[in-house]
Amino acid sequence: MTVVYALVLGFTAGILSGMFGVGGGVLFVPTLSLVVGLSHLSAEATSLAAIIPVVAVGAWQQNRYGNVRWRPALVIGIASAGGVAGGVGLATWLSEGVLERLFACLLLVVAVRLAWTARR
Repeated sequence: MTVVYALVLGFTAGILSGMFGVGGGVLFVPTLSLVVGLSHLSAEATSLAAIIPVVAVGAWQQNRYGNVRWRPALVIGIASAGGVAGGVGLATWLSEGVLERLFACLLLVVAVRLAWTARR
């Protein structure tokens, strides 16, 4: 049954990513934690790994449309690698509870921003 949940989650996140240009992490992490039963840290890592094919397909398709600027993309990608290394160190240093609360705060900020934007 876990595989079915993961397939439904992946398909849903893929559709939303394609429609709105957003990452599926907001869906992946809570679902992997609550439904599949992964720890929060494992859910974050699994979510990041699952995003790789989505990014590859999205970049390939957008490149076909002529929308990708490769030089800034490479600069941002290389710079973000340092941030990822720091984030991994921080995530493994923090307790599971603190990590969950920080992610909940992030979700609240995203929800408030969405509501504020929709209000306009």
